[in-house]
Amino acid sequence: MDYTENGINEYIVIKAESDGVNIIGLTRGKDTKFHHTEKLDNGEAYVAQFTETTSAIKIRGKCKLYTKHGVIDVG
Repeated sequence: MDYTENGINEYIVIKAESDGVNIIGLTRGKDTKFHHTEKLDNGEAYVAQFTETTSAIKIRGKCKLYTKHGVIDVG
């Protein structure tokens, strides 16, 4: 099965531009739940992947989000 058609296995990169950037992974399925959290400090980067388990990623704090669609300033 080619999961790339529905966004599964797609990567994003999050680069913190301040201390305390929070990243929260949310599950797929009937009930959306938190399943993973990370905290980044200024200059740190995090590579995240959408999977069969991860359907959404919530980001709080000043950072740049790099995707195949372009760069997004967050916060």
